[in-house]
Amino acid sequence: MRRLLAILIAAGMTLAAANTVEIFSWWAGDEGPALEALIEGFEAANPDLTIDNVTVTGGAGVVAKAVLKTRMLGGDPPDSFQAHIGKELIDTWVIADRMEDLTFLFEEEGWLDVFPPDLIDLISTSEGIWSVPVNIHRSNVMWYVPAKLEEWGISAPETWEEFLVVCPAIQAQGVTPLALAENWTVQHLWESIALAALGPDDYDRLWTGELAFNDPKSVAAFELMNDVLACANADAAGLSWQQATDRVVDGEAAFNVMGDWAAGYMFTTLGLEPGTGFGWAPAPGTDGIFMVLSDSFGLPLGAPNREGAIEWLRYIGSLEGTDTFNPIKGAIAPRTDTDLGKYNAYLQSAAADFASDRQVGSLAHGTVANENFMSTFAQVMEILLDTGNAQAAANAAQALALQTGVGR
Repeated sequence: MRRLLAILIAAGMTLAAANTVEIFSWWAGDEGPALEALIEGFEAANPDLTIDNVTVTGGAGVVAKAVLKTRMLGGDPPDSFQAHIGKELIDTWVIADRMEDLTFLFEEEGWLDVFPPDLIDLISTSEGIWSVPVNIHRSNVMWYVPAKLEEWGISAPETWEEFLVVCPAIQAQGVTPLALAENWTVQHLWESIALAALGPDDYDRLWTGELAFNDPKSVAAFELMNDVLACANADAAGLSWQQATDRVVDGEAAFNVMGDWAAGYMFTTLGLEPGTGFGWAPAPGTDGIFMVLSDSFGLPLGAPNREGAIEWLRYIGSLEGTDTFNPIKGAIAPRTDTDLGKYNAYLQSAAADFASDRQVGSLAHGTVANENFMSTFAQVMEILLDTGNAQAAANAAQALALQTGVGR
């Protein structure tokens, strides 16, 4: 009898495992509703499968990626996990032979015809296609509240030089010119400032190794960053990106440079209307350039529920999945056949820019450099924050690039 009971219990556990798909991400809290809607849609379309949603909170996935590394190296992969497209995924898990090629799925679903070729290039190597994009985000956006700018008698600056001129006037009214948060948001700001200082061609050359981080052109970007930081809040290290956004919404700060998940937060969580409740412009000096990043999910080798994970990937890449997730998340669709009527005014403008602007990749969100460089670049920012020495920060960045193989 005991043996029969044990067999029945084991069979039940096996069945439960076969019906459960564990996904791993950093979308929780204010970023959770979009993922929850995606899960709800998946489970409705796949009534025999249930999602086990494992999230590790922390902006840009800083904490989640450390936990994931422990699991992947320990032989305990989730069924599918979130990763930024580009170098972050490919130079971490693909080159380590820890991912399955998804070319078969792209061919089955016709995705080679509906995902832009440049996007497919970012998730591919000569050996295969390694993840399914769920969104397109823009990094280089400056956020503000139109009524507040009118009240203060200012407008969104088109260049960082304009921002630095208006900075004292904003401060004189008891307002912080630029809201900043924890370290990764400093990196996020740096990439927009570097893009403005260098232009798109030289910015791209940083990641191919053709332009050194301590070249005088690059040092000038660090010097400009130093000047801009003088206009930011002194308590940045203790804030989340949402709290920095709140300061703009509440009128305590004039501007914030953040990716367009901030639009998702202001629209979905705070209930603000694009264009009136919040406004936007390209980060100063980057008009006509779209700094791109994308979140995706892949299939780890040894996934406990491989078949369930494939169904998850199939759904998130579908038109239904795309248009369920992105309007809530504050992102545009990676598919070219999406229904833009389902997207708000900000996202429609972002989609138009994505289609027409010059595109470059984000550092802070994994597109252009490997994870070792990206994560350790936080120390470069700390040098700049602590010392104000642009040359020292540039030298540290160049040493880091050589150590981690950026451009090779």
